Order: sequence, then structure tokens, then C-alpha cells
Amino acid sequence: MKPFRLALEWFLNPDHVPFLVGQELGWFKEVGLDLELIEPHEHLDAAEMMARGEIEAAITEPLHLVHDVAEGQDQVGFARFLHTNGGVMYFKGKGIERPRDLLGKRLQYPGAPGPGGRAIAQTMIEADGGSVSGEVIVPVNNSFYHTNALAEDKADAATLVFYNFEVIEARHRGFAADFFALKDWGVPDFCQLILITSSQLLESDEESYRSLVKVLRRAVDLVKQEPRKAQEIYNARAGVDASDELGRAIYDATTACFTHDFSMSDDYYKELEAWMVRTAQAPTAGHTYWTNRLAF
Repeated sequence: MKPFRLALEWFLNPDHVPFLVGQELGWFKEVGLDLELIEPHEHLDAAEMMARGEIEAAITEPLHLVHDVAEGQDQVGFARFLHTNGGVMYFKGKGIERPRDLLGKRLQYPGAPGPGGRAIAQTMIEADGGSVSGEVIVPVNNSFYHTNALAEDKADAATLVFYNFEVIEARHRGFAADFFALKDWGVPDFCQLILITSSQLLESDEESYRSLVKVLRRAVDLVKQEPRKAQEIYNARAGVDASDELGRAIYDATTACFTHDFSMSDDYYKELEAWMVRTAQAPTAGHTYWTNRLAF
């Protein structure tokens, strides 16, 4: 049995149901993989863990893959398994009705005052016909507690949110939450979860990665076709109370986002890269980010 360490992008949550299914039903062991799921201490720890040789693969978002490769790290994406909607969340009745209303507002995002949130807001404002000059927004860093930032009046809007998590959570808590979707306002849609590894590891042991993808595809099928069985596995592994209404709502919204199409296009990454270079989130262009040879 070959050890295979996979770093999650966050704490264990419904994003990871297919991997739990594959573990609990013994499917990874059937293909010779002893899969270990590793929760990172911080959201973006996986890149450093991979550079140190501590993991074989990681879950991340296309935005981070482009940034890390442009910074010179050896990473390549090989399977996309979740595609949700997301962008900038706001509460209705608070003075924001369209993207250009974000101009000058307090924007919550992890990594503030870095360029990411500013770039999203500026792109959306301009796509909505707004004129941008000087400071686009007032950056607020409340870590990943987006709903709390808005509820406690620390910010007027929050970005880097996923519909299936933050928007569902905010509405469950009684807030009139809505969001401007990235794809609707000029920002490349990076609300997706992908698997990455190093090109060196992929070349040296492609069969293990091919087996990982094979089981992942089988597990996504079960999540879609036998939802009760999949949820029972998740609840047991994650220690979730089946009567938790918010947990059920997030689970249902998330499992609807698992995709059967694991591929991504070069055109997508060219567009994302161009936007990130243009908005000072990535230093250089012209890199290779993705391979589809395991996705079909």
C-alpha cells in the first residue's frame, strides 16, 4: 500500500465528501493508495508543505495556483472536482445595490490590505460603469469570518466568498445576504476547487495520481446517486449532528457543486493569469498551470 498525503484547503467540511467516501468504502485501498487527509494550520499552507516534500497533492483554488506558479513554485493542476458560485457578499438595505456602489466602501477579505480584494472590487466597479481613481475600497481583514465582519459592522461587503458556504450561512443567521458573482462582473471565475501536485511528482508516479482521480470520479458519482449514504459517511467522519439545520443546508449546497467534468482549459488559465498580472496579483505571465491528461 502506497502512502498518499493530500492537504486540504481548509478544515474538514463538505468540500471533501468524495475523499471521505473513497476512504470509508475502501476504494483508495483497492487501487493501492493509503490516503491521508491533512488539515493545514493556515489556508495557504499547502504550497509550503509541497515544497518541503511533506505531501503528494493538495486542494486549492485556481487563483492560488496561478499566483504560486508565477512566483516560481513547481505546481501543476490535474483535476477540478467542485465548481460553485461566489464573489462579493453584501447585506441588502445597507447602501449597496450594484457593484459600483462598492467604491469607497469597507471590504472584508483574507489577506487585506493585499491586492486581491482591491482587484476584485475595481474590476467589478469598472464593469458596472464606475470610474475608479485613487483608493477603490477600505480593506478590512477579519480572516475568513466574512459574515461576522458584516454582522458586526466591521465591513460593508466581503469577498472571496463561496455561495455554498458564506451566503448560505449568512441567510441562515437571518441576514438579507446577496452577492455579486465574479463571472457576471468581469472577474475570471475562480470559485472552483482543484487538485495540484508538483510536476516532478506527477512525472515520477503518474499511476498513483491517475488512481486518485479514478476513485474521486467514482466517489462523486456515489455522492450524486446515493446522497443519503454519502451524508451518513460525512456526518460520522466529521462528527456532525444530523439535526444541525445550517450544517445540512451547507452540505446540500456544496454537494450540488461537485462536477463530473474534471478538466480545465488553457484559455481559462490564460484569462485568469492576464487578469492577475494586470491587477498586480502575479508578477509574470506565460506559465503552464494545468494538464488534462488525467482528467479524461
